Amino acid sequence: MTLQQLEYVAAVARHRHFAKAAKACFVTQPTLSMMIRKLEQELGVQIFDRNRKPVQLTPAGKIILERARKILKEAEGLSEWVRSYKGEIEGTISLGIIPTLAPYILPLFGSQFLKKHPRIKLKIWEYTTEQIVHHLKAGTLDMGLLATPLEYPGIKEYPLFYEPFVVYTTNTYSKEYLLPNDIDPSQLWLMEEAHCFQSQVLKLCELREQSGQRLDYEAGSIETLIQLVNSQEGITILPKLATYSLQDAYKKRLKPFHPPVPAREISLVVYDGYARDQVLNALTSVIKENLPQSLQQPGEVYRVGVEVEISEVK
Repeated sequence: MTLQQLEYVAAVARHRHFAKAAKACFVTQPTLSMMIRKLEQELGVQIFDRNRKPVQLTPAGKIILERARKILKEAEGLSEWVRSYKGEIEGTISLGIIPTLAPYILPLFGSQFLKKHPRIKLKIWEYTTEQIVHHLKAGTLDMGLLATPLEYPGIKEYPLFYEPFVVYTTNTYSKEYLLPNDIDPSQLWLMEEAHCFQSQVLKLCELREQSGQRLDYEAGSIETLIQLVNSQEGITILPKLATYSLQDAYKKRLKPFHPPVPAREISLVVYDGYARDQVLNALTSVIKENLPQSLQQPGEVYRVGVEVEISEVK
């Protein structure tokens, strides 16, 4: 058994196709197929059902794939330890970021991280929470940057900061601070259901307990929510980072919540077995260092939970 064979198994499981897996591994299909056949013969079990299209893992293959991924992560960790011992941080990091966070946090730390670690290549993917979890388990992402807690098996969470929620509205309130029950659900614009941010707003405003509520439009981005309020009036909830780039005239439409302020917990997450601790620590450090001061010291907050359904990862 070799690490190369395990990498081929992981590639076929990822692409569900021998030819595509071989291309991704820069080998010919006969070479990849032969190496996997040898591994199956050595283990005495069939890893893939080749009669099904696309290629499917057998029950034994699913267990072998899980162990193979852990072994490959451990091997990667050994290489990382050697680089760490030599004082080097290098390689490629594939990072998934949720859409309600990516446009606002990436400009804060991306260039700073690359300047500080010139031998690192950073690949960013904008994915939903479910997509990030799937790609972490499949090994196609190294880390995710998203709202937590997920409490999903195999996912390790490293909280970075708490991002307060604020109200963005064309309504006039006499109060200096708002409470969630001050918000009229009939005037509230929401993100579409695929985003975990929607679940947090629903929980915050207790919309599930409202009877007869009809939500006519669900936006695909934070910017769309802002424009809907500007043009159609009403209310929306924004994460704090999304407010810094607003024009001064629009910042007057922001209204804070009464302390303790509702906030979302933002974390770096990895899949169990991720062994590049030095890279994880380096990225954590740069993100925290480049946060606005108001997020480094957010004051009295309480965490709004996340409700997101994550289907079984194949």
